Formats: sequence, structure tokens, C-alpha cells
Amino acid sequence: MSTDPPRGPDAARAAAAGARFADALIEWHARAGRHDLPWQRDRNPYRVWVSEIMLQQTQVGTVIPYYERFMRRFPDIVALAGAPLDEVLHLWSGLGYYARARNLHRAALHVRDEHGGRFPQSFEAVARLPGIGRSTAGAILALSRGQRFPILDGNVRRVLARQFGVEGSASDRNTEKRLWQISAQCTPTQHVDVYTQAIMDLGATICTRRNPSCAQCPVAERCVARLAGRQHELPMARHRRERPVRQVFMVAVRRHDGSVLLERRPESGIWGGLWCLPQFDTRADAEDYLRHTLSGAAPRPLEALRHAFTHFDLVIMPLLAHCSGISPPDPARHAWYRASVPGAFGLPAPISRLLRRLATDAVQEQLLD
Repeated sequence: MSTDPPRGPDAARAAAAGARFADALIEWHARAGRHDLPWQRDRNPYRVWVSEIMLQQTQVGTVIPYYERFMRRFPDIVALAGAPLDEVLHLWSGLGYYARARNLHRAALHVRDEHGGRFPQSFEAVARLPGIGRSTAGAILALSRGQRFPILDGNVRRVLARQFGVEGSASDRNTEKRLWQISAQCTPTQHVDVYTQAIMDLGATICTRRNPSCAQCPVAERCVARLAGRQHELPMARHRRERPVRQVFMVAVRRHDGSVLLERRPESGIWGGLWCLPQFDTRADAEDYLRHTLSGAAPRPLEALRHAFTHFDLVIMPLLAHCSGISPPDPARHAWYRASVPGAFGLPAPISRLLRRLATDAVQEQLLD
């Protein structure tokens, strides 16, 4: 498959096809697109940027309440940059993919310190910010400032691959290059913000990964995948390996007042910078930690939790132990957490669920005493 852009008559046909496609999407969006999303109000670069980062790997319905809370607390870049990372992670807790929150905070610090708190004007400066790639930078500038930049997120990739019959896996470099060329050909010079929102909406609501609603699609008439009956084949999926399963043991050390010991995770890796229960590869390591570090009683196992990451499943084996100690082992890395007065701790979703379960169990135990 050639990846060179078409020339001569082929270039004219490609340009005409791209213009027809864009016009159809803009018209469709006016009557059927989404117009009432929180980030569509007062659409400035900061608000669009936060929404685009939250929407990576996450559905709109999940994002909306997180976005609204985030904006109330951090209404602008300076407020976000001035906040402790723990508070940012706390408001992100449950949204997943926590590297997004860390990069958002790092980027806000960079904008405050290097750009005077004003979001950069140029594509190159935006694309250099932590957590922002080519497609996200283009979407921010197109949606907030109407600048003409193509985008190629997962929804757009799926729409274009089906509409124009692009073969090849998304992981193939030539396929990626061809899709970027098509995206550029389709991106209009006028109403770029409307077109950009329209193609993202089409992929999210009509041209979905499973069971696309072709009867409601404004560009179905010329869609190569629909005409060939290949909607479920395009875009071609990456080769998927069997999902591995990892098992870890976590120690839930509880004091008499109901507080539970938390440990801050390293900045890199899974749940980087978040607060979790102390984690170990084996039960023997966990019990050794209890004996030598906290002098806790022998732990009892609790019901296992299973949590799905993008590329593997994690099975958490909690071990509950009681401890009478007051000072945490390392005040810089450990803290006592009480569900009744939780504070601004950034907690992964499964740890938050486990802590709520422990708090409920503690109340029931007190009632039985």
C-alpha cells in the first residue's frame, strides 16, 4: 500500500472526497451532534485541554462529574499548578490512568513557569507539554481556537478507516501514515472546531467499535466498509495476546481507632504517586513485614479483589492485621487513613473500595463488642 499523498487527478478526487465528508459531518453535527457537554461552555484552551486528557481511554458519561469537580477546584492553569499533586490525584481517584493526572500537573507547572500561565499559542509548544501528543495538541487548538490541525484519536481512526477502506493494523506505521494523510485531506479550512467535534462525536455515538449505527450515519452512502459489509473488520485489530494475570498481597494494618496504614507508591509504574496498602509479591514477605516492622498480630486473609488494567488483570489478596502502634514506619512514605476523615489522598479505585469495606467491617465489629 502506497503511503505517498495522491497527485494530479487523484489529488483532486481526494480533496473533493474530503470536502464532501467534512460538509456532511458539519451539517449532521448542527442537527444531531452533542452541544451541551461541560467543556463546550466557555471553550478556552485550558478547559478543552483538561477535557481531552480526561477523555483519553474514558467515556464521556464517566468523565463529566470528574471534570465538573476538577474545574470547580482548579478553574485555571495557575490554580492547577499551585495545587499539591496529592490533591490533584485525589480528585482524579477512580478515573484511572493516573499518569494523565501527573502529566497534567507537570504541564500546568511548565505553562505557569515558562509561559506566564497562558496556554501556548503554537502547535509545537503545545505538543511539547507532558502528556500531549500530536492528535491531542491538534484537538485542543482546533476546538478552542479554530486552528486547522488534523486529529487521529481512536474514534477518528475508526471512522476514517471504515469510510475510506484503509486496510492494515493500527500498529502498522504505513497504515498510521495513510490515516494521517486522509485526516489532513478531510479537515476543512472553515469551521474547523465544528468539524473536529463532529468527527469525534460520530465515532463515539454512531460509528462505534461494536454494532455501529449505519442507518443513522451521515456519511454511510460512501462508506467503503458499509458497502462491502466489513464494518466489523475495519479498522483491523491489533494482534491480541492472552491477558496475563498478576497476583499481589496487600497488608491492611488497622489500629484500634479504625485508621489504616497507607504507603505512597513510587512516582513511576502502576498507580505512580498514589496511596495504597503496603504491597508484596508473596504472603511470606507480607507476614515478614508485619513481624519486623509493625509487630502486628498474625494477619487473616480477606476476600480477593480483581482489577483490570489495559494489558493485564491484577488479583489483590488483602491481609488484615491489627496494630497498636501510633507512628508510621516512615512518615515521609506512610500515613494513617481514616474513612470518616479521609483527607486529600489520591487512591486507586480498588484500594478505595477495599478501605470502605474495612471501615464498614470495623463498625460492625464495634457493634458486636
